[in-house]
Amino acid sequence: MIVLNEFYIGGDWQAPDSSQTMPILTPSTGAQVGQVTLGNAQDVDRAVAAAQAAFVSYSMTTKDTRLALLHRLAEVMQARMEDLAQAITTEMGAPITMSREVQAASGFGHLEAFIATLEAHQEEEALTNGDIVSHEPIGVCGLITPWNWPINQIALKVIPALAAGCTCVLKPSEHTPLSAQLFAEMIHEAGFPPGVFNLVFGDGPSVGAALSRHKDVAMMSFTGSTRAGSAVSRDAAETIKRVALELGGKSPNVIFADADLEARVTEGVRECFDNTGQSCNAPTRMLVERSVYDRALDIARSAAAAQAVGDPHQEGDHIGPLFDQLQYDRVQRMIQIGMDEGTPLLIGGLGRPEDLPAELAQGWFARPTIFFDVTPEMTLWREEIFGPVLVMTPFDTEAEAIALANDTDYGLDAYISTGDEARALRMARALRAGGIHINGRATDYGSPFGGFKQSGNGREGGRFGLEDFLEVKVRPPFSA
Repeated sequence: MIVLNEFYIGGDWQAPDSSQTMPILTPSTGAQVGQVTLGNAQDVDRAVAAAQAAFVSYSMTTKDTRLALLHRLAEVMQARMEDLAQAITTEMGAPITMSREVQAASGFGHLEAFIATLEAHQEEEALTNGDIVSHEPIGVCGLITPWNWPINQIALKVIPALAAGCTCVLKPSEHTPLSAQLFAEMIHEAGFPPGVFNLVFGDGPSVGAALSRHKDVAMMSFTGSTRAGSAVSRDAAETIKRVALELGGKSPNVIFADADLEARVTEGVRECFDNTGQSCNAPTRMLVERSVYDRALDIARSAAAAQAVGDPHQEGDHIGPLFDQLQYDRVQRMIQIGMDEGTPLLIGGLGRPEDLPAELAQGWFARPTIFFDVTPEMTLWREEIFGPVLVMTPFDTEAEAIALANDTDYGLDAYISTGDEARALRMARALRAGGIHINGRATDYGSPFGGFKQSGNGREGGRFGLEDFLEVKVRPPFSA
């Protein structure tokens, strides 16, 4: 059994102040594979003190020095990609092929993009009036990351913080500590100075709140639920620290009649189910032009029926389990609410897939599910489910499609499919979302990621992600 009973603080592995532990469970069977010790406010104090002490010198390092450290981290990470993939599959249930090609690979992709961003970054610039603006690290940063994309989100927070010259304390999800432990080992091997990066395991109400409230933390960067993001903001308000939030989503997928219907609907279903539906920017509301709606329903039904569900430790393009019992129960509850409200069910429904092998019978597997004729008054339209559940509805006009797509408290991503370039650009302008996908194409590493409305504030990735960790200082040119 894996035992994680030390925190990485001040460049060394230290015994925690806390003795509270929790089991590490693997989603495919529900079995315990390890145990992690959860920290407390005293552990946070030690980690923040180490980060604050390290900030004095690290914040003054040259860009070239930080680039050399990041290049070394890239070498170390590349050598340990298989370790990362195996850890992610074990702790959160992503199928091993996806863990290798997407989950683990995303951390390396973001690292490369931030290296390129830092290389191009100008730390000082002259204004038209002759004054000089410098971009300087904000200070000690508290970073809280989720379980659904563990290394992706660690990379999107830790790497720009270190690139900017900040120091940090990372609190990863207590449910996915294995990949975070590996990342800390990589930071150590890459040779970052002691105290620049610190890792404390723990839950939100203890470690997360202690970080958010800490007077010596200059910035909080949080990814998770909108409810928890609101709590981080409240905790951080007393000390007037910067808060960057990447929160929930209920992303629309608008498909017009002139799109490649077979490809776009099939792709939309698979994109919704990808990562077992546990992605904040998943296209969970499919809006289809009425003239091709019935055909789209047939295509969607076939795509869902073809979606394999299986053992995440086996290679392939199937989806795996939900990450824990609480998430499984939530998805089942949401499906039941849909049925109770009379929402028509196209395919799927309650319970586990019927063809699971016996050894996976206790795993947290859900049936790929589609509801149709869903209206904005229904719960499934409004609430983020975070499971393999898609809702579909028809529209008649472009104006109606825009109104329906924007009828949500969230605004993370939006998807558009049409053969008309002018319409695609009109839609992209009109949709209230931070990221736009057009005809199956998304943006790449180095582009900003984040949302409007209750999907958060700030941006992660590339130049905009780096700037979140920088303060602006202005001075006049020197004259004797």
